[in-house]
Amino acid sequence: MQLGFVSAILADLPLEEVLRFAADEGFSCVELMCWPVGVAERKYAGVTHVDVAAFTKGQADDVRGLCDRHGVAVSALGYYPNPLDPDPAVATVATEHLPRVIDAAALLGVRTVTSFVGRDWHQTVDDNWPRFLATWRPLVRHAEARGIRIGIENCPMLFTRDEWPGGKNLMTTPSIWRRAFADIGSDAFGLNYDPSHFVLQGMDPLGPLEEFRDRLFHLHAKDIRLDGRRLDDVGRFDFPNRWHQPRIPGHGEIDWPRFLGEVRRVGFDGPVCIEVEDDTFGRSLEGRMQALRVARDVLRPFFPQPRHAAP
Repeated sequence: MQLGFVSAILADLPLEEVLRFAADEGFSCVELMCWPVGVAERKYAGVTHVDVAAFTKGQADDVRGLCDRHGVAVSALGYYPNPLDPDPAVATVATEHLPRVIDAAALLGVRTVTSFVGRDWHQTVDDNWPRFLATWRPLVRHAEARGIRIGIENCPMLFTRDEWPGGKNLMTTPSIWRRAFADIGSDAFGLNYDPSHFVLQGMDPLGPLEEFRDRLFHLHAKDIRLDGRRLDDVGRFDFPNRWHQPRIPGHGEIDWPRFLGEVRRVGFDGPVCIEVEDDTFGRSLEGRMQALRVARDVLRPFFPQPRHAAP
């Protein structure tokens, strides 16, 4: 396995500075954000470390050159919109940009694109399903033709009244995964697995790993703290932002030695990228960098370290 981080947390820095930080701090890889250039629609979105709008082979060579110079790999190209948004204009931006991300990954020689499938949060899973298939079957075929895999994160995207009642991402549970993988029918369609989203839903984050071992394309390392007193007061049906807090690994509910031990047991040997949405370290660039360092130190014992040649 390779330890990295999600570049969204260093939105202040240009690509080369992100890679330099990764190298200096001992990270092996970075998941690079590829949003369309413009204003962010939500927190941690709208970050563009690789602009794929008119991406060329020459630009790909430049990005690979920077990665080689700093000795840091690209774990995936990430873009997390809502392709099933009920507003057609919003959905169209997503469905037109995703193929560009896929094409850029192919030019870069990066195997994986990470994303959400989206959802119309006003409708049930069944009501969303025909549109999900109509949208994602062509996207997955596009990825297959270019040798790219798409890893869907299992985040419910249901935190405030803005996502109520259904959330903005369908791919949240094993039962939905089974149905989606069967109906899409492609080995190029899999998971960007984040255990914190299972804890949020009151589910076992280790349980699905064995069954979906062949669909684990990429992992996010993010923790979560549940406020038990608040839950006892308002209940789990209240807006989740009122009773949970994103944390970095080691500062929340997840047993990381046990989780990563099971990840390794089922055969996953890919990238595990720290995702920082933890404001307890502050919102300054230095605070966010420190959060990455602290999370790294929690997880590093579970990753192979480079062996130094004998003197």
